[in-house]
Amino acid sequence: MMNGQNFDREFQFTAHDFERIRSLIYEHAGISLSAGKTDMVYSRIARRLRATGLTSFEDYLAYLNREPDEWQHFTNSLTTNLTSFFREPHHFPVLAEQVIDAKRKGRSPILLWSSACSTGEEPYSMAMTVIDALGTWTPSVKILATDLDTNVVRQAAEGIYPMERLEKLPERDLKRFFLRGKGSQEGMARIRPEVRALVRFHPLNLLSDQWPIKGPFDAIFCRNVLIYFDKSTQHNLLARFHPLLLQDGRLFVGHSESLTQVADLFKLQGKTVYVPHGQPMRHA
Repeated sequence: MMNGQNFDREFQFTAHDFERIRSLIYEHAGISLSAGKTDMVYSRIARRLRATGLTSFEDYLAYLNREPDEWQHFTNSLTTNLTSFFREPHHFPVLAEQVIDAKRKGRSPILLWSSACSTGEEPYSMAMTVIDALGTWTPSVKILATDLDTNVVRQAAEGIYPMERLEKLPERDLKRFFLRGKGSQEGMARIRPEVRALVRFHPLNLLSDQWPIKGPFDAIFCRNVLIYFDKSTQHNLLARFHPLLLQDGRLFVGHSESLTQVADLFKLQGKTVYVPHGQPMRHA
């Protein structure tokens, strides 16, 4: 049980500190931390205490209010970035069909959005899927990739990964889509320039009042994001996605996420794939 002593911890961490952090991350990023996340919060924010030279959570929270630049570090610390190439693989054949159909209808460019791109595996998987589906290294496709965490957005834009992150990919895909590092870069691989050219990375807080984004999109990926928000925030976010999708567009969500609370906006089309109700068609 958390108390004010914390003899086994480097820094004092009280229940009041934890509740203040829960409240601040919810207000700033819409993330709902459960009561069972105390150890995770302590571990991640303790790193910021060390980085700032502070000696208590109380001092850090006061510092946070004095230093606007620290908010991004605070948010990045509490953001989980679990991802992998072709995660939830059943989605990518659906995406392939989507872009083939969009090309057949004469759309150019085809617009896709990875709304929580983390370290880039998702949008690059989308790009590889598009290249294979349309049979060209230079398809008329633009992929927007955004994330709350500015650190992972910078990392994603570089497109460099340790080989162990790629071990589940077929050797054929490794050879086609990646350049293996040599010398000082041994053990690393970089996404080929043709794949990287299809993706634009930008930091974005999905709870911001304004999104500098123009649609409509043929597909939006918002996978394993809704689970961090409460029902009200989920509803508001999905309501904002709705007008940004084409009538025949697709919204892809995570395996543990359901859109039953917005049945008036989206209907289930396949396994965790949804289509919007009542959206306009975009003509070529």
